[in-house]
Amino acid sequence: MDSTPDIRPDDSAVLRRMLAETRAQLAERETEITRLRGQLSHREAQLEKLKFELARLKRQRFGRRSEKLDGEIAQLELLIEELETPVVSPAPVDRSAPSRRRPVRQALPAHLPRESIVHACDCVCPDCGGALRAIGEDVSEILEYVPEHWQVIRHVRPKHACDHCDTVMQAPAVSRPIVNGYAGPGLLAHVLVSKYADHLPLYRQSKIYARDGVELDVSTLADWVGQASALVRPLVEAIGDHVMAATKLHADDTPVPVLAPGRGRTKTGRLWTYVRDDRASADATPPAVCFRYTPDRKGERPRAHLKPFAGALQADGYAGFHHLYARGVIVEVGCWAHVRRKFYDIHQAMASPIAADILERIADLYQVESAIRGQPPADRRAARQARAGPMLTALKQQLNTALHQVSAKSPLATAIKYALSRWPALTRYRDDGVLEIDNNIAERALRCVALGRKNYLFAGADSGGERAAAIYTLIGTAQLNGVNPEAYLRHVLERIADLPVHRISELLPWHVKDALTPEAPSA
Repeated sequence: MDSTPDIRPDDSAVLRRMLAETRAQLAERETEITRLRGQLSHREAQLEKLKFELARLKRQRFGRRSEKLDGEIAQLELLIEELETPVVSPAPVDRSAPSRRRPVRQALPAHLPRESIVHACDCVCPDCGGALRAIGEDVSEILEYVPEHWQVIRHVRPKHACDHCDTVMQAPAVSRPIVNGYAGPGLLAHVLVSKYADHLPLYRQSKIYARDGVELDVSTLADWVGQASALVRPLVEAIGDHVMAATKLHADDTPVPVLAPGRGRTKTGRLWTYVRDDRASADATPPAVCFRYTPDRKGERPRAHLKPFAGALQADGYAGFHHLYARGVIVEVGCWAHVRRKFYDIHQAMASPIAADILERIADLYQVESAIRGQPPADRRAARQARAGPMLTALKQQLNTALHQVSAKSPLATAIKYALSRWPALTRYRDDGVLEIDNNIAERALRCVALGRKNYLFAGADSGGERAAAIYTLIGTAQLNGVNPEAYLRHVLERIADLPVHRISELLPWHVKDALTPEAPSA
């Protein structure tokens, strides 16, 4: 039976009511379709983001990994190493206070070769001018490490007595890097470079030395590291002064796990690096790197480090630096390597054609830099303005166009917004031939920390982080100046104990480079 109502053409009220109902139903359906489309778009954005995160995590999980330590035993050995390193302070030591138990010093191995150095005194009595005759000698031994082998150096100081007035003469005792210690400067330099440049924890070094028949307890090595880092502190500060006198710096930081006493777990400290290196703009000023340790990443830390600095600071987008720029004394310079890395991750995860196009445009900017590296600032500025200037304008247009073509919540949109929000800082290098296109100089300086962190797992205390910063400063600056860090530290430790503070600049790497560079063999 047909249920269609009998509607007459002249029944306008019914027709209007049906039309209104139909329109309402259509409006509801449009609303539902819009809602479903929004849900679909949101899910697509979520799916794209999850795929990106999954690809990134897979690269981290299955990419190249460093050697792993042997479980909790290694961790405990590392903890003991850090905890046994004393905090060296210039304050006087209270000898009446009970000291912790020290390992018993063992006799230096008899099988090691001996080299005797005789420190003779004048053969004439300074009081009466009479002849001196030998009446004995004092012998002290220092354990030294000469590349490829061990040896014991015997410092012999003959005693002479005057036959007329009984005056006794003897050469003064040889200065040692560590007071009353038997470690020579070469051995100390080797231990420090092995730990901080070659990433060998002290417990591993102890085992290596034992294979040569030299028993050096981990606590002894740790004590040497602590005292040596305190000894070179004036030189570290001199390098810091040189770095902060620059008009352009590269800055970065990296986390360092630090044991939190009494909490049974680690906290996160930070190692900051500040690099002065203008060789790419034909500046002959010696490059240098200064490391600083802080127990946290508060913005007040870099503000304290950079208080004496004025000029251009090339760094990442860390929010703690923004207060520095607000003062007007420090100018922000962006890093294209950070921008490129974001688009590279997206392209690797999703093969995005937009990301690929942006990567090609950034590669063109780097081609300009390759052609002008090492040229004077004026030439670099002219080349950048002529070649990189139009490229940057076109790249910005491409970023703005792409931003309207992708989902606002997608990783690609996030990367585009990151670049556009920092555009003034990213393009500042175009008009200044001294500046660099990226902050890779600082990132390279931190690679030693990243490698070391994977080996030693954590520092035993904040003092361990400060020691690491001091030695990283010396090693990093030596390497920037083309100086062998072990030869440099040996040179420094041989002299610094007897050098007045006002002459400490004589030990800067660029001042001793010629003395440490081996001469080429004659034909």
